[in-house]
Amino acid sequence: MKITAIEAIPVRVPLKAGMTTRTAHGDHVTSDYVIVRVHTAEGLVGLGEATVAARWSGETSRSCVAAIEELIGPALVGSDPRRVNHLRARMDRELKLNPFTKAAVEMALWDLTGKAAGVPVYQLLGGQVRETIPTKMMIGAFDIPHVLRLAEQFLAWGSRCLKVKVGIDLEGDAARVSAVRKLAGPDIPITIDSNCGWNVTTARLALERLRPLNLLVAEQPIAPGDTTSMAYLREVGGIPIMADESVFTLSDAWNVLGAHAADVISVYPGKNGGIAASIEIVHAAQAAGIACHVGSNLELGIGSAAMLHLACAVANIDSETYPADILGPHYHEADLLRTPLSLGPEGAKVPEGPGLGVEIDEAQLQRFRVQ
Repeated sequence: MKITAIEAIPVRVPLKAGMTTRTAHGDHVTSDYVIVRVHTAEGLVGLGEATVAARWSGETSRSCVAAIEELIGPALVGSDPRRVNHLRARMDRELKLNPFTKAAVEMALWDLTGKAAGVPVYQLLGGQVRETIPTKMMIGAFDIPHVLRLAEQFLAWGSRCLKVKVGIDLEGDAARVSAVRKLAGPDIPITIDSNCGWNVTTARLALERLRPLNLLVAEQPIAPGDTTSMAYLREVGGIPIMADESVFTLSDAWNVLGAHAADVISVYPGKNGGIAASIEIVHAAQAAGIACHVGSNLELGIGSAAMLHLACAVANIDSETYPADILGPHYHEADLLRTPLSLGPEGAKVPEGPGLGVEIDEAQLQRFRVQ
């Protein structure tokens, strides 16, 4: 099998009315992503998705398309797409960083490998360790009435875990989380995510103030890079700490684990540069006795499918304790798939077809394609 071309298609998919989100990184109203198709001489096509965001990894849809057309495509054309690890290394030689771009191509390679073998990607990863993946819904850093409307809606849908965005200001953050806890009651697990928005002092005060609310985890309370302060917050805050923006790479994971700076590490293919890179981080965490969680950058259908295959096949991704953020299609006007994924929101199921198990809806693709 040989790659004949790699196609990068920019898309712009709005979030649904009332389902836009707000974090310390800013408002997320429209998703400017890239759909990747890897074509082969045998006629099989692999699918990938780059959920790029300049404020997240420094990538944009234009930079992604340029990287694929000018660097990655020429380097990979003519190769056997089933040599996933070999082609990962080749992409890294051609281009530094750019994890979401590389992840999209790598997803498509896994998709092709599964299609060629006639099995789902999770079988290539060693088979399922869980059939249902517990998930949660996310509430943006909005005013209290808006927050409560979303919480009520998600609980009515059947969600059994909620994430509340914080990191804006201490008083507003505390009021928002307290309101959701009061509405949800004592038995619904709640996590918070400040997306690097607090400094160390504010984070310490916030964690102390929120401790009585029995939160499951506090995700990325401060900016990445300061593992000493993360370890300090882990010791004094009284709420387990999850590292997200702190862990893009395996080296990042090594630094966080070595500093004892997190109780949980959030992984997902886009941020880590692919499914295989996420698994490497999960194994490093497992060696340190630390569980992992599947995070999100509000993926569409293809990216969400890749996350499902990862989450169902890797035991140390403890979605039972830390429900996964496989939720992007709930928020968007379209997922670009012919058949929607089964995403709960209480629990998600991995698609069973060969490869990633999903097909592009060409009408949706053309509707949201950026010409």
